[in-house]
Amino acid sequence: MIRTLQKLKLMAADFGAALLAWMGFYLLRKYLLNESFTPNEEVFTLVGSALLIAGFWLVLYTLIGEYRDIFRKSRLGEIIRLAQVSILGALVIFFALLLDDEGVSNYRLYYRTISAYFLLHFTVSAILRTWAVSSVQRLVRSGVITFNTLIVGANALARDVRQELVHATRYLGLRIIGFVSVGETVDAALAAALPHKGSYRELSRLIAELHVEQIIIATEPSEHRLIQEILTLLEGEPVRISILPDLYQMLLGSVKVNHLFGTPLIEIKQDLLPLWQEVTKRGLDIVGSALFLVLASPVYAFTAVMVRLSSPGPIFYSQDRIGKGGQPFRIYKFRSMYVDAERQGPSLSSQHDPRITPWGRFMRKVRLDELPQFWNALKGDMSLVGPRPERQFYIDQIVAVAPHYRHLHRVRPGITSLGQVKYGYAETVEQMVERLKYDILYIENMSLAMDFRVMLYTLKIIVEGRGK
Repeated sequence: MIRTLQKLKLMAADFGAALLAWMGFYLLRKYLLNESFTPNEEVFTLVGSALLIAGFWLVLYTLIGEYRDIFRKSRLGEIIRLAQVSILGALVIFFALLLDDEGVSNYRLYYRTISAYFLLHFTVSAILRTWAVSSVQRLVRSGVITFNTLIVGANALARDVRQELVHATRYLGLRIIGFVSVGETVDAALAAALPHKGSYRELSRLIAELHVEQIIIATEPSEHRLIQEILTLLEGEPVRISILPDLYQMLLGSVKVNHLFGTPLIEIKQDLLPLWQEVTKRGLDIVGSALFLVLASPVYAFTAVMVRLSSPGPIFYSQDRIGKGGQPFRIYKFRSMYVDAERQGPSLSSQHDPRITPWGRFMRKVRLDELPQFWNALKGDMSLVGPRPERQFYIDQIVAVAPHYRHLHRVRPGITSLGQVKYGYAETVEQMVERLKYDILYIENMSLAMDFRVMLYTLKIIVEGRGK
């Protein structure tokens, strides 16, 4: 409850700042344009416009992610970020409301009005935001707000990490409740300082039972397979994860020490996209899929007729696939194989697969068979761009070789993917594992720009007929 109140306090501070800034600007604009203010006539206009503007700022802050993880903010970082967001918001308001201001007679007045509004909004917001963030920090430092933390590791390295973190807990709110072992030996000093909670293989249960919010993996950085196994176990868990880096990762510049006061840790990224990009991506999925379904309806009709004429059987083919969060869904395609093609069990298709109909072979080359998946994207089972979904039968085989495949379930699967355009269709489980690196690369570099690049590359493949 107290955490919710702190978030509401920060939002109220931003709303109040935007409200006061707009009211002040409204009166300042009157002064700059030598206009008189008549309270009886303009008070409702002033209050109404101020409420709308304050609501706009609250939405903008939310989309940019200002209210995510509010308990680990720094005041200086917030001021810098607030200046950047204030410039963006002020420009939006300027072009939406002030550009056609009838009272402005020259461009010099335009510059003065937009500059005045930016400075006014930024100053008031900085004061109230600093107050709100400072009050949250006081609660963290006083121990009112804490985050249950587990150390994964039981050697001398884990002991040293624990000792360094003890000095940082007051600022970060970390409440180290114990450690889990990853081997047979346990450092005596660590065991004396912290309770042993069990094996790392019990992490999922411990996170739920102990309400853990932070995991610090303090194993040897060179133990890549062990770290990979631990990360696989933590996949989907609602915790922050930090890992000790090796020298090579430090040289690559991927190590951040700004929050852990001398303890160098790599933060595992939990939010793959900023909130505004998440919303935009889903909006593009809905709008793009709906428009395509309508505009390409003649193509759908022609393809359906050709499927019917090519061989006996249904026009559409559906199959269970695994989507975001490991949830199954029904994927739809135009049928490209003869009926009962998998009567002997699941089998991947190959380039010269005799089960594929002549028309089906052409559809696969230009990806016509996948057009019904725009309905899946519209429903929310899939996205326009994302890792290709697989059947559970093959996922079980892939995970046995590459446990990090589960990483793909953090996002919606896509109609097209980086793995598909860079590698193509996989004909064996080994090729699926090989293609996996491209999908992991996509997830680690997710952005709207990346999605557009993948879609453009997909169009290139379709035009060249290089599908299979």
